[in-house]
Amino acid sequence: MTEPLSLPRQRLHPLTPLVRGAKLVALAAVAVSWRGLSDLGLERWLLSMAAILVAAVLVSAVVWAVTGYEVVGRELRVHEGLLSRRVRTIPLERVQAIDIVRPAVARVFGLAELRLEVIGGGKAEAPLAYLTVAGATELRASLLGVATGAAPGGPAAERPLFAVDNSRLLAAQLLTPQLAAVPVGLAFVVWPATVHPDWTLIGAASTITAFLGVFQVPVRRVLDEWDFHIADDAAALRLRQGLLNKRSQSVPPRRVQGVKLTWPLLWRAAGWARARMDVAGYGRDGEEQLRAGTLVPVDTAARTAQVAATVLGAAVDPRPAPPPIDAAALPVTGPPARARWLAPFAWNRIGVAVTDDVVAVREGVLTRELMAVPLARVQSVRVTQGPFERLLSLATVTVDTAGGMRASARLRDAADAYHLADVLAARSRTARRTFSARLPRRPAPTAPLAPPALPEPALPEPALPEPALPEPAAAPPDQPA
Repeated sequence: MTEPLSLPRQRLHPLTPLVRGAKLVALAAVAVSWRGLSDLGLERWLLSMAAILVAAVLVSAVVWAVTGYEVVGRELRVHEGLLSRRVRTIPLERVQAIDIVRPAVARVFGLAELRLEVIGGGKAEAPLAYLTVAGATELRASLLGVATGAAPGGPAAERPLFAVDNSRLLAAQLLTPQLAAVPVGLAFVVWPATVHPDWTLIGAASTITAFLGVFQVPVRRVLDEWDFHIADDAAALRLRQGLLNKRSQSVPPRRVQGVKLTWPLLWRAAGWARARMDVAGYGRDGEEQLRAGTLVPVDTAARTAQVAATVLGAAVDPRPAPPPIDAAALPVTGPPARARWLAPFAWNRIGVAVTDDVVAVREGVLTRELMAVPLARVQSVRVTQGPFERLLSLATVTVDTAGGMRASARLRDAADAYHLADVLAARSRTARRTFSARLPRRPAPTAPLAPPALPEPALPEPALPEPALPEPAAAPPDQPA
């Protein structure tokens, strides 16, 4: 445990109301659209946007004036609210990751947003928007030092692990099922316009709008994963990515709940793969899950497995320079031959491997996947049987973690499934004890963790003898003693 922090209550950056107001104006401009601009005219449209900006800045200024944050001991406290005051207290030991996000509007003013991802949270807990980039970086380092018990590492202490090739990233997004359907979509748009001259412009616009939705996921991946870098130091994994919105993540390796490697069908000819890591605390909505947890956007299969092995080894062993764990090289055991009745094409691709540290599950035909979970992160082990599985005496063993990853060993022999569940439960208990024993022991702090103003507890004073009763005075001769 590190020394507790003491940071007095502070406000966010004074330019915060202006940044928030600009974001609201941008949203209002999108909502009004070009149709509203043509109806209002340029002058009235500009006046409307100016009025929205003034109102948004005034409201944001009031919110900024009543919002503050402080660090007391091992807790981050966020004060907010005008009429109804609220104080949110976040124990730093529960923090899973700390991100610095720089949206395009905030980058214009040199500001950044600090987001704390806490286990069990559906979204970022108590985001501090906005701070200076230097202030956000310094605060993140201090909070990580308390959360992980490690001294914060500077840029010189970082060790590069991976950097994406942006040209390969663009080429990989061209080899996706969405873009593979582009020729069909183009023919669907152009054919009605040439065959049916009465096809209206509204119909064409609607078709094109629906067609553009095909590009949403690939374009978002390029924008979010552009210039992706990952490094590590004594405190956490450092991930930096983004083209328009810059994102800097700090994830302690011990918070990693699992690693997933994926070999898409259209990438296998080029020998490419991607990898993700599961971190408890990130929001469950699709957009946040798409941005968070990227480990390798795209690279060769060997390089992807190497990076995943390094991260998985650090998640299992908290000691410095732990050995990597290559889950892709572990020998797996498959289901019995009768499982082909329930999975005729995939049964020979299903397999599970168990060691003293990790459990790995492999499956997939078109898109092949490998999920590896550290046994020290296992929250529960389940055995389930559907009606058809019971007929064939098969069962599925599922390992749950605190994140969103679930590793399921499907179509096992029923007796083997219950035996596997017992083995996983026993080895997970041993792995947790081993992980705790491997944690670095820091010297006890010189100052007491309790408030120093408290007096010493009142204990019996050994130097003072017990009070003795006074000796009775000598009685006069004529009276008894």
